[in-house]
Amino acid sequence: MRAERHVEAFGVKDGQLVVGGMPLERLAASVGSTPFFAYDRRLLTARVEALRAALPTGLHLGYAVKANPMPAVVQHLAGLVDSLDVASAGEMRVALDTGTDPASISFAGPGKTEGELRQAAAAGVVVEVESRGEAERLLAAGETVGVRPVAAIRVNPDFAVQGSGMRMGGGPQQFGVDAEQVPDLMAALAGRDIDLAGFHVFAGSQNLDADILAEAQQRTVDLVLRLAELAPAPVRYVNLGGGFGIPYFEKDQPLDIARLGDNLGRLLDERLRPALPQARTIVELGRYVVGECGVYVTRVVDTKVSRGQRFAVVDGGMHHQLAASGNLGQVIRRNYPLVVGNRLGALDVATEDVEPVTVVGSLCTPLDLMGSKLPLPEIEVDDLVVIFQAGAYGLTASPTAFLGHPHPAEVLV
Repeated sequence: MRAERHVEAFGVKDGQLVVGGMPLERLAASVGSTPFFAYDRRLLTARVEALRAALPTGLHLGYAVKANPMPAVVQHLAGLVDSLDVASAGEMRVALDTGTDPASISFAGPGKTEGELRQAAAAGVVVEVESRGEAERLLAAGETVGVRPVAAIRVNPDFAVQGSGMRMGGGPQQFGVDAEQVPDLMAALAGRDIDLAGFHVFAGSQNLDADILAEAQQRTVDLVLRLAELAPAPVRYVNLGGGFGIPYFEKDQPLDIARLGDNLGRLLDERLRPALPQARTIVELGRYVVGECGVYVTRVVDTKVSRGQRFAVVDGGMHHQLAASGNLGQVIRRNYPLVVGNRLGALDVATEDVEPVTVVGSLCTPLDLMGSKLPLPEIEVDDLVVIFQAGAYGLTASPTAFLGHPHPAEVLV
């Protein structure tokens, strides 16, 4: 995805990128050090508003905290969405600290410890159990703390979603209970001291094809309705997952969210509401909410030419923004959108005759590559390089301890 689209979304003033209303050099001075992540609260709010406009009335919007668990970001989004989904006790504490009703917090992920299950049961959050063993441990946790735990079964569907950046359903999976095993699990839990509220089905992430996602939603609803017929009590909770992708690379096209909203509206009105009138139906999104609302800013500390190739060395790198280096799931490395954020007048300069520059990080490894052979007409020491699409799976998905460099700051502006 070309950088111009992202520059336009954030804004420009006096040749500098504007984040949260602040020109980049002033923002860097305010933060006090580079590198740093900055998240724009105006863009976060606008993103949720756009989702609300596209999704059908009555469909609940959940935020997957794992995409960006920065407490200030979660606090801001908690006031805009209907529920929060967490993947650890640490994220659960961040979610609870927002004041969100525990009944509107769900806890997913394989390998929940006994301590985490006790915390979740005591707090009253919805635990999405991923195996029969975990269900038994949750029952024991509830008995220990003296409460009847609330649970949903995370279902590993009997289908896969093609075109997803990461498959999390279909075939053998560490995630969820295989769909064909769910009836037996429900029968085993019937009459026991657990509140089985419903189901969570999530088959894949980072998908840009609305037709594929719409088909997956249809198949998910079919599966939920089949399982609901065997549930020991009326289903009150249906989490349809998400998987909505964002464009990272030049040929990527933004997801047709209106198409998905129309499809979800039909499924809700024609299938789910008539069959499950007590159910709260949720679509759970993480990357799609926050990914395009954040930037990673790093300062140029050196420039050099090596055998005819220009290099710019920055004070950040893959230890903060692993995904942009290509080392987080890319088979063939492609550049994230990147600009010299304090020299945006350069976007108006013809670049076809400019010698390309490769932007590398500060780590002592050739893997630390932030941008390869980019047509950046001007780049000097002390310039501020901006990598877009940094709002999701950035800092917390990166090896921050690698080679002992300092942690970057994070700011919500």
